[in-house]
Amino acid sequence: MTDSVEGRAEGKPPKGPGSAVQSVDRAVTVLEILARHGEAGVTEIADELGVHKSTAFRLLGVLENRGLVGQEQERGKYFLGAGVLWLAGAAAVRLDISQEGAEVCRELADELGETVNIAVLESDAAVNIMQARGPASVTAQNWLGRRTPLHATSSGKALLAYQPAPVREAVLARKLPRLTERTVTSPAALRRELAAVVERGFAVAVEELELGLRAVAAPVRSHDGSVIGALSVSVPAYRLDDERLPEVVKGTVSAAEELSRRMGYAC
Repeated sequence: MTDSVEGRAEGKPPKGPGSAVQSVDRAVTVLEILARHGEAGVTEIADELGVHKSTAFRLLGVLENRGLVGQEQERGKYFLGAGVLWLAGAAAVRLDISQEGAEVCRELADELGETVNIAVLESDAAVNIMQARGPASVTAQNWLGRRTPLHATSSGKALLAYQPAPVREAVLARKLPRLTERTVTSPAALRRELAAVVERGFAVAVEELELGLRAVAAPVRSHDGSVIGALSVSVPAYRLDDERLPEVVKGTVSAAEELSRRMGYAC
């Protein structure tokens, strides 16, 4: 079958949102074909897609440029590239930390009576992927899947503090929105706070995201020592005074270290 739209002008791709979605769908199908067969040539891929060879070649070119497919020089066959492994690894880390963290979160939530979350870095935000509520929790708010700002949350600061300098500075270079009267919006002040997070091993947010809410977070590491998540405890401000703070910090850091061990890190 010829490609009635794309094959018309020998290699000129169609335009418009519909064609963009179609191209994405075809690119994903190419990856599925290669996953199923191990390797395949342009003709085989074009036949399975039901498109002209020029269309298949363009799709393969884009995927190859992004490292998602590779090509054998001698036979011209295509295969899945290292980029797919990187994506799979990132997804696996997110899945593993969620699975391994479930029990750790529940135990800490029961111990402290508060809400415990695990967050991961996603672009310019901290995204909560696991939550457990303790018996003393006074809110039914669900943080799962919620994107929270890096500069105004304990999880965000715990994640950002351990990122490479260019990543940190890129965040600091942006406007830091003021969410409450206590939100840190000064790049210099936030830079100092992130340095303190690394020095002491945990982050604190005092009513910076929401008034009446305080939180403590500690980094979670993978087997190679890199920080892949943050474990946090959220507490109503009236229940987290200076007297109780050391108890919450100790429990949070200990739980994050336990989760790091489960992720293969030798604490």
